[in-house]
Amino acid sequence: MSKRVVTLAHYYTQPEIQQMADKVGDSLELSLFARESKADIIVFAGVRFMAETAKILNPQAEVILPDAGSTCSLVTQTDVEALRQWRESHPDHVHVSYINSSAAHKALSDWIVTSRNVDDIIAHLYEQGKKVIFSPDRNMGGYLNYQYGYDMPLWSAVCEVHDKFNEAALNEALEAVNSKAYLIAHPESPLPVLKRAQYVGSTSGMLNWIKAYDGAVSDVIFVATEDGILYNMRLARPELDIRQAPIYAGCQCNSCPYMKMNTIEAVKRAQQGHGTRIDYLSQAEMDAARLPIERMLDFSQRYYA
Repeated sequence: MSKRVVTLAHYYTQPEIQQMADKVGDSLELSLFARESKADIIVFAGVRFMAETAKILNPQAEVILPDAGSTCSLVTQTDVEALRQWRESHPDHVHVSYINSSAAHKALSDWIVTSRNVDDIIAHLYEQGKKVIFSPDRNMGGYLNYQYGYDMPLWSAVCEVHDKFNEAALNEALEAVNSKAYLIAHPESPLPVLKRAQYVGSTSGMLNWIKAYDGAVSDVIFVATEDGILYNMRLARPELDIRQAPIYAGCQCNSCPYMKMNTIEAVKRAQQGHGTRIDYLSQAEMDAARLPIERMLDFSQRYYA
């Protein structure tokens, strides 16, 4: 009997990679799809923490990452032992971790969140009278503290792609536009940029914002996130003037180098069984990491049903 192979691709991969996938989505969508896929082999065209999450949710499946080097700065900037000590220094707090984190990081967490459900989950915890510490993304946590008046202690790591967006370059770009201009932004961006945005949300949230946009076609929409999603946005609304927000001196060239390691050749090899197998996680680590992920998925399925 042939094995069922499912290929997942994140929105930040190249268009030709997305066209090779059975499912394209953001972290939450792909996590849900992976849990329900019943696949024998999962090829994850994304970055390592995403493939680890797929393995944690599908321990019986063989999960293959096309390129061993596709990591994430939020992972590489986090020393797990230092994180453990930080968590232990806040014994009366709930540890909420962004899904952009390693399996070992997730195993030290009480809840996992994505950029789509982080607002709702943290609001839920505060409504229950809980105190929260947030890791690893300093920018996302800082925006939540600013937006909602929280006082969450924050870990200090950033997405190296989103952290490049800056207010000065954005102001220059906005001033150069003769028509009405809008900014939508991912919450991994720096706070001065997020303060300027008309919409702050997840990758899927920004895509849905574009799909629903009912303004003039002469308007310019700047998008502060990785450039891969612009393909999906322009595919959905080809008549709109959609531009990536600048990072410096008007440069609109901000890509995640790790996502772009998912080449056609690498994905094809992975679909044939070659690549980096996520087979190094211990059962204890997977069990510990699965609990906060399942909390998040169960919450999301109830809340967004």
